[in-house]
Amino acid sequence: MNDLSEYIIAPDLSRVRLTRRVVGVDQTGSEVAQDVIEERPLTIYLNSQEIVTAMTIGDYPEYLALGFLRNQGMLEGAGAVTQIDYDAELEIVVVRTSAPTNHEEKLKKKTRTSGCAVGTVFGDMMEGLDGVVLPKAQLRTSWLYALAHKINTTPSLYLNAGAIHGTVLCKEDQPLVYMEDVGRHNAVDKIAGWMVQEQASAGDKILYTTGRLTSEMVIKCAHMGIPVLVSRSGFTAWGVELAEQVGLTLIGRLRGKRFQCLAGADRIIWDADLAQIKDEPKKSGRKGAA
Repeated sequence: MNDLSEYIIAPDLSRVRLTRRVVGVDQTGSEVAQDVIEERPLTIYLNSQEIVTAMTIGDYPEYLALGFLRNQGMLEGAGAVTQIDYDAELEIVVVRTSAPTNHEEKLKKKTRTSGCAVGTVFGDMMEGLDGVVLPKAQLRTSWLYALAHKINTTPSLYLNAGAIHGTVLCKEDQPLVYMEDVGRHNAVDKIAGWMVQEQASAGDKILYTTGRLTSEMVIKCAHMGIPVLVSRSGFTAWGVELAEQVGLTLIGRLRGKRFQCLAGADRIIWDADLAQIKDEPKKSGRKGAA
C-alpha cells in the first residue's frame, strides 16, 4: 500500500472549464456578474455495459467512474482493472476489467438515496456490510480543529462560486486529497477512485465531507475502510446507527470550537485547549446544512 503525504487539491483546472461567468441583476436591478458552477453529464460504462449517467463538474472523470463502481460493489470478482478510457467529446468513461463482473445482478435493483440530485444505489445498500469492523483508530481533537481551519481556508471552487460539495481525505491533521463536485457522493467516489488507483491505505485515514452524515455516506466510508467520518453538517438516525454497527467514529457539525460526536466517542483524545481555538468567522469558510 502507498501512504502518500502529498497534498492534492482538486478540481483540476487544466482539463475542463469548471465555472462560467453569468451576468444578471441583483435585488436593486443593478447588473451583477457571477461565476457559477458548470454541470455536465458523464456516462459510466463497465466494459460494454452502460451503468449510469452522473451529473458532475467534469474533473477527474476516471477517479469518479472507478470510485463509483467500487463503492457500488460492481468490481467484485472482476479481477484487475486493466484500462480506463475517457472520451471528453462523447462525455463517457469506460472502465475495463480482466474478468466478467457481477454488475448485471446489481442493476436489477435500484434504491433512491438521500444523495444530492437524487442519488442511486444499485443492489442491496447493506450488502457486504455485515461483518465489517473498522480499525479502532484514535482521533485527536487537535487534528479536527487543524483540519477544519486548513480545509476552510484552502482555495476551492466553493469559495469561488459556491453551490458545490467538498470531500477531503486526511491523515491526522494533514489534508491529502481534496475533491469537489455538485453532489457529495460524486466527491466521495472521486476519493475512492483515487485510493484504488494509488493503492492508498485506509485504516489510518479521516474522511471529511461538507455533506450530511446519512446512511449511504456511512456505508460508503465503511466500504472504503476509513474509520473516521467528519462533516460540517448534521446526522440522520440511520447514519448514526450504522456507524455504531461498523465501529465508525462519526463527527458532525464541526465549526469553530464546536462539534458533535454521535458514535465512537471512546476513541477521541481530548488534547486541544479550547481557549486557543478561534471561532469560525461567519463570512468565511464553507457553509454546511445544519
